[in-house]
Amino acid sequence: MKGFDPRWKDFPDYIIGITKEIWEDRKIATLHHYYSEDIVVRSPASVVVGNQGVIGATMATLSEFPDRTLFGEDVIWSGTPEEGMLSSHRIISTATHLGDGVYGKATGRKLQYRIIADCHAINNQINDEWLIRDQGAIVRQMGWDPKDYARDLIAREGGAESCVQPFSPAIDKPGPYKGKGNDNEWGAKHADILSRIMNADMAVIEAEYDRACELAYPGHVSGYSWGPADRFWMGLRASFPSAEFKIEHQIGRDDPMMPPRAAVRWSLHGKHDGWGAFGEPTGAEVYVMGASHAEFGPWGLRREYTLFDETAVWKQIALKTG
Repeated sequence: MKGFDPRWKDFPDYIIGITKEIWEDRKIATLHHYYSEDIVVRSPASVVVGNQGVIGATMATLSEFPDRTLFGEDVIWSGTPEEGMLSSHRIISTATHLGDGVYGKATGRKLQYRIIADCHAINNQINDEWLIRDQGAIVRQMGWDPKDYARDLIAREGGAESCVQPFSPAIDKPGPYKGKGNDNEWGAKHADILSRIMNADMAVIEAEYDRACELAYPGHVSGYSWGPADRFWMGLRASFPSAEFKIEHQIGRDDPMMPPRAAVRWSLHGKHDGWGAFGEPTGAEVYVMGASHAEFGPWGLRREYTLFDETAVWKQIALKTG
């Protein structure tokens, strides 16, 4: 871990450790040195530049959810300390809605949802990030439908002309990380499976997924076996049949005491021109920022975790349809 504080035994220890420090230990001020001054944080909902914006957003979240926990399920990573490392950190978070904020008046509701955060770090500092929260899970547990939440958010942000624009390549800001991951076989296999699905080869699910696979999808939806996988991916692709699917980043890893696993960040960019998970086609231009983690076993892909922000997709559709 050259260039990093010696108290971190390896890169996953660093990522999980600073996450706990910042959120649960309330050492929010450490963001001044853990995050670079000009860091670019992209989420499906927006682009934030600079650690001051990250600090402000962190404090606002903790004001609304003061008991929030972030449990690191896995860190799948690539790179070297000398050249920089990219972590794909999968988190399961719990929280209670105890304060007023972006989700409305305090409700006292208890939440559980996942996050996948891709972070580039070098010299003990993160300087580039892609962050996907399961907003669909959050708002449903608050009693909202994601579509209605997106429309209400536009209104609360001042209407279509003034609201925060969801992420798209048009508003992206270049950051220092230009890598694409590594060439490990498991990352390549995972990327190939997703690419085949998005090219309408749905038979790849029965061919490559373990029949007893465990699945976790947006909206805190879980399932087992081929049927739920087929319905999820079919519903997404059917909504955007002409959109371009792109592998943005892929990592594969073989680590002691862990199954072979992979992390793939992907995008789907194009028109909402089909019937699927997002209802009647509207022709809206939509950018879906997605991330998937997979674990492999002797009978194929045995665990899959996929996230995108349903509310950001509905916001893009609502901005088109009014």
